[in-house]
Amino acid sequence: MFNNKVVIVTGASSGIGAAVAQLFAKEGANVAIVARNHAKLTDIGKKIEATGKKALIIQADISIEEEAGTVISKTIDHFGKLDVLVNNAGISSQGSIMDGKIIEAYDKVMKTNVRAVIHLTSLAAPYLAKTKGNIVNVSSAAAFRPSKEPTSSPYFISKAALDHFSRCAALELAAEGIRVNTVNPGPVDNDFFINNGGDNSLKSEKKKIMEDFTALGYLSTNEEIGDVILFLASDKAKSVTGSSYSIDNGLLLKY
Repeated sequence: MFNNKVVIVTGASSGIGAAVAQLFAKEGANVAIVARNHAKLTDIGKKIEATGKKALIIQADISIEEEAGTVISKTIDHFGKLDVLVNNAGISSQGSIMDGKIIEAYDKVMKTNVRAVIHLTSLAAPYLAKTKGNIVNVSSAAAFRPSKEPTSSPYFISKAALDHFSRCAALELAAEGIRVNTVNPGPVDNDFFINNGGDNSLKSEKKKIMEDFTALGYLSTNEEIGDVILFLASDKAKSVTGSSYSIDNGLLLKY
């Protein structure tokens, strides 16, 4: 499905990003994997190369403009083209209006969850126009509703902004033959909670709470989210742009 295509995946050292990078490789793509943790990237790179495809490891913090600016150039220098950009990297930070921490948390999450996506999109677009490629942004079911926990509002705000940027980009870039879509997962069974400062001892308790939030009583796997990303990035979705695909096990039906 992606034979000899070149794909960039940010936040590829764990979770959805690591899974989707490997899925692209299994479908024939060469993959540039981007994250801050070099050791974890190296492990994912080995798994990609075990499929017979090439992996380019790019250690970068995309919230830092200078580092984000190297992602596209290194990929083009190494592979010569770009077909798909998956903006998966995302963070959460806690702060509410009343606790006085909302501005600090907002600035932190927007820098990674929105500004970096806009930056990478602007750098990638000229190359995607050449290949008639596409962009898949990993958003969240949080984009569709306010947070019941006030301290989580900055994250929810960032995902709503990401969805609307994606629609704006889809409209502008359609003239270049570039499609832009989002996937909007609900709860996923991975380490996002821990990676964003959650207490490991509370992981199982948090998982049970999140299962109860969904209509199906189930948390998605990283690979299930990856399958939808691959669909949107493929020619099977050539008529789909500016869309947000919910994969939430019925979370939005209940909340």
